[in-house]
Amino acid sequence: MGNDLDPRLTPAQRFGRELGRARREAGLSQARLGDHLGVSSSFIGHIETGNRRPGTKLAADCDRFFKTDDLFTHLCRNITAPTGPAWFLRWSDEIEPRARVLRSWDPLLVSGLLQTENYARAVFRGDLAGSEEEVQEQVDARMRRQLILKKDNPPVLWALLDEWVLRRPVGGPEVMCEQLDHLATIAGRQNVTVQIVPHDAACTAGMMSGFVLAQLADAPTAVSVESAGEGEVSAEHKLVGVVWDRYDRIRAEAHRPGQSLEMIKEARDQWKQQT
Repeated sequence: MGNDLDPRLTPAQRFGRELGRARREAGLSQARLGDHLGVSSSFIGHIETGNRRPGTKLAADCDRFFKTDDLFTHLCRNITAPTGPAWFLRWSDEIEPRARVLRSWDPLLVSGLLQTENYARAVFRGDLAGSEEEVQEQVDARMRRQLILKKDNPPVLWALLDEWVLRRPVGGPEVMCEQLDHLATIAGRQNVTVQIVPHDAACTAGMMSGFVLAQLADAPTAVSVESAGEGEVSAEHKLVGVVWDRYDRIRAEAHRPGQSLEMIKEARDQWKQQT
């Protein structure tokens, strides 16, 4: 995991690192993998070192062969058309799809994995420097991220949201009504738990930033910490421990899931009255 998170890696090198990891876990030589994918062993070697760029067909073939959903397809897409800063691409394309459990805290907005398309569009339009085309690319990338919750074996998601997230008028009443209706629906899934942290909670641990903890089956727990500037992705034990402790303290202040669901529905109904 430490190498996977190296910010100095190019998108092609990250694809190669992930391909090499999957190949070794499958117990295959480069020649054997090449036979399965219809390419030479030297080509596999060049891909793994990042010296050659994989095509979309090879990426799709890798996903089918290793049964990795769209992992390699996402990594390939970011080689030619990155849809976010490098630190976040490492999270969204290499860590999040492999997570068994995700624990998130969002003090300002609905979690990215739980956003509707219109809500996400309103969020990205807040960046006045971006064109409509760039906004749509970001929205599409966010919607693709959410596919991990629809897998046959989706991760467990524990999402903590500040109460003011339900009241903040992102995109206007119609967008908020749609978003909270979606949030109430997805909170009913067996693998998703949404808890609302009251606005007057005494705990100040969550006021500094939002974050996500990802537990993986084959690597140490990793954390993504957001900030107004550049975010950070790390599997460093000390930082993960600090953030996990912060998560536990915030969750201790949260309403129970059932009560949280009622708060979401109540806020939705209030927004609906304004449409």
